[in-house]
Amino acid sequence: MNLPPSVTTRAFERLAEIGASAEGKALRVAVEGGGCSGFQYDIKLDEVAEDDLVLEGGGQKVVVDSVSLPFLAGATIDFTEELIGARFVIENPNATSSCGCGTSFSM
Repeated sequence: MNLPPSVTTRAFERLAEIGASAEGKALRVAVEGGGCSGFQYDIKLDEVAEDDLVLEGGGQKVVVDSVSLPFLAGATIDFTEELIGARFVIENPNATSSCGCGTSFSM
């Protein structure tokens, strides 16, 4: 059995700051084919779909569709602020390599 992804408190706090739930939205984390390493993350605000895994914290929601779920098993969804900008990031133990931007990976 695969462990579902986890979401940090920092990521839920950022969703609250931008008012995601007040707009009826959740943070969608999906995996798509493409990118320079074979797979890439698609992270956006979206509505909850019927087949989504819903992760909740602090009144906020993060959703992962059933197709992306195996690629994100055991991953951690976080939010980071650095000199180059602020963004949601995925720490994925299933990725064998990734590109410099951190949004593309291979398995």
